[in-house]
Amino acid sequence: MTDALVFDLDGTLWDTCGTCADAWNRVLAELGIVRPTPVTPDDVRAVSGMPHYDGIRRAFPDLPAEQALRLGELTAEEDNRAIAEHGGALYPGVREHVPRLAARVPLFIVSNCQRGYIETFRAWSGLDTHFVDHECWGNTGASKADNLRSIVARHGLAHPLFVGDTEGDRAAAEANGIPFVHVTYGFGTVERWHHRIDRFEELATLL
Repeated sequence: MTDALVFDLDGTLWDTCGTCADAWNRVLAELGIVRPTPVTPDDVRAVSGMPHYDGIRRAFPDLPAEQALRLGELTAEEDNRAIAEHGGALYPGVREHVPRLAARVPLFIVSNCQRGYIETFRAWSGLDTHFVDHECWGNTGASKADNLRSIVARHGLAHPLFVGDTEGDRAAAEANGIPFVHVTYGFGTVERWHHRIDRFEELATLL
């Protein structure tokens, strides 16, 4: 019997790429970094799922390391501020079905995001009380696989499912011997999965 659901965040529960693109453009202007074209939601989406600094390095490969580090620090802060104000787009069914799932099994979040980002999601979405715990790269500096392992260990989970949208999510689940549920509506594609769902509400059938 499944005893918990562990979720990736971006591309699985919500999409903040538009909010973050605006935030990144504000930081670029503040730092005087000239880019041929403004950052778009697709630019952010292309690096979603990576640890925040890795995503900045991938999105701005020509920046010197020191400048990229500063950009990473400021965009992480501005992302959280902007999302706290403007939020993101919850995927269809998330607001309605998270409480129903939480009534059946404990819910957790593991993400490669910066510190404070998951807390912002939990507060802005109004779903905070339905999640037992979370972990992220910004808190630990560790990989998604290691952070998933930490959640499993500290809550004594025996048969969780990991729900995500990218190959990195699949790899993290596989590294921990946890069945992976691929959400097809997200940002990425995966090579293989244990379960596959097209709509968030289909998760209930896996319990």
